Amino acid sequence: MPISSITARELANRAYDVGASVLRGPLASDGGRLTIGDVDLWEWLKQHVGHEVILVAASIGETEGQRRTCRICGREYEGLECPHCRETRLRLRGG
Repeated sequence: MPISSITARELANRAYDVGASVLRGPLASDGGRLTIGDVDLWEWLKQHVGHEVILVAASIGETEGQRRTCRICGREYEGLECPHCRETRLRLRGG
Protein backbone atom coordinates (compact mmCIF):
# COMPACT_ATOMS: atom_id res chain seq x y z
CA MET A 1 0.00 0.00 0.00
CA PRO A 2 1.49 3.38 -0.96
CA ILE A 3 2.05 6.06 1.67
CA SER A 4 1.90 9.81 1.18
CA SER A 5 5.02 11.69 0.10
CA ILE A 6 4.79 13.78 3.28
CA THR A 7 4.79 10.64 5.44
CA ALA A 8 7.70 9.21 3.44
CA ARG A 9 9.72 12.41 3.94
CA GLU A 10 8.97 12.34 7.70
CA LEU A 11 10.20 8.74 7.83
CA ALA A 12 13.37 9.60 5.90
CA ASN A 13 14.02 12.65 8.10
CA ARG A 14 13.70 10.56 11.24
CA ALA A 15 16.14 8.04 9.81
CA TYR A 16 18.64 10.82 8.94
CA ASP A 17 18.22 12.31 12.42
CA VAL A 18 19.39 9.10 14.10
CA GLY A 19 22.29 8.58 11.70
CA ALA A 20 20.79 5.97 9.36
CA SER A 21 21.65 5.95 5.69
CA VAL A 22 18.67 6.64 3.45
CA LEU A 23 18.25 6.25 -0.27
CA ARG A 24 15.30 7.75 -2.14
CA GLY A 25 14.26 7.57 -5.76
CA PRO A 26 12.50 5.35 -8.27
CA LEU A 27 13.39 1.65 -7.98
CA ALA A 28 14.36 0.28 -11.39
CA SER A 29 15.57 -3.04 -12.75
CA ASP A 30 18.19 -2.99 -15.49
CA GLY A 31 18.85 -6.61 -16.38
CA GLY A 32 20.24 -8.18 -13.22
CA ARG A 33 20.81 -4.83 -11.48
CA LEU A 34 18.47 -2.96 -9.17
CA THR A 35 18.91 0.79 -8.89
CA ILE A 36 17.32 3.59 -6.93
CA GLY A 37 17.87 6.73 -8.92
CA ASP A 38 21.41 6.29 -10.25
CA VAL A 39 22.66 4.28 -7.24
CA ASP A 40 23.24 0.53 -7.60
CA LEU A 41 21.29 -1.01 -4.73
CA TRP A 42 23.68 -3.96 -4.38
CA GLU A 43 26.69 -1.66 -4.02
CA TRP A 44 24.83 0.54 -1.54
CA LEU A 45 23.84 -2.46 0.60
CA LYS A 46 27.43 -3.80 0.60
CA GLN A 47 28.34 -0.85 2.86
CA HIS A 48 26.34 -2.58 5.61
CA VAL A 49 27.71 -6.12 5.29
CA GLY A 50 28.54 -7.52 8.71
CA HIS A 51 25.97 -5.35 10.50
CA GLU A 52 22.42 -6.13 11.52
CA VAL A 53 20.18 -3.88 9.41
CA ILE A 54 16.58 -2.83 9.02
CA LEU A 55 15.69 -1.87 5.47
CA VAL A 56 12.54 0.19 4.96
CA ALA A 57 10.95 0.39 1.54
CA ALA A 58 7.82 2.51 1.22
CA SER A 59 5.94 3.03 -2.03
CA ILE A 60 5.03 6.68 -2.32
CA GLY A 61 1.57 7.35 -3.67
CA GLU A 62 -1.27 9.82 -3.63
CA THR A 63 -2.67 9.25 -0.15
CA GLU A 64 -2.53 12.86 1.09
CA GLY A 65 -5.20 13.45 3.69
CA GLN A 66 -5.82 9.74 4.22
CA ARG A 67 -7.11 9.16 7.73
CA ARG A 68 -6.11 6.12 9.73
CA THR A 69 -7.36 4.61 12.96
CA CYS A 70 -4.79 4.14 15.72
CA ARG A 71 -4.52 0.50 16.76
CA ILE A 72 -3.64 1.57 20.31
CA CYS A 73 -6.12 4.30 21.28
CA GLY A 74 -8.70 4.04 18.48
CA ARG A 75 -8.46 7.72 17.47
CA GLU A 76 -8.34 8.76 13.83
CA TYR A 77 -5.23 10.59 12.63
CA GLU A 78 -3.27 11.60 9.53
CA GLY A 79 0.45 11.12 9.04
CA LEU A 80 3.09 8.69 10.21
CA GLU A 81 1.77 8.00 13.70
CA CYS A 82 -1.02 8.89 16.08
CA PRO A 83 -0.13 12.28 17.59
CA HIS A 84 -2.00 11.50 20.83
CA CYS A 85 -0.07 8.25 21.42
CA ARG A 86 3.20 9.91 20.39
CA GLU A 87 2.73 12.72 22.91
CA THR A 88 1.80 10.23 25.62
CA ARG A 89 4.83 8.03 24.83
CA LEU A 90 7.21 11.00 24.91
CA ARG A 91 5.70 12.28 28.16
CA LEU A 92 5.97 8.89 29.85
CA ARG A 93 9.54 8.38 28.64
CA GLY A 94 10.53 11.83 29.84
CA GLY A 95 11.49 13.19 26.46
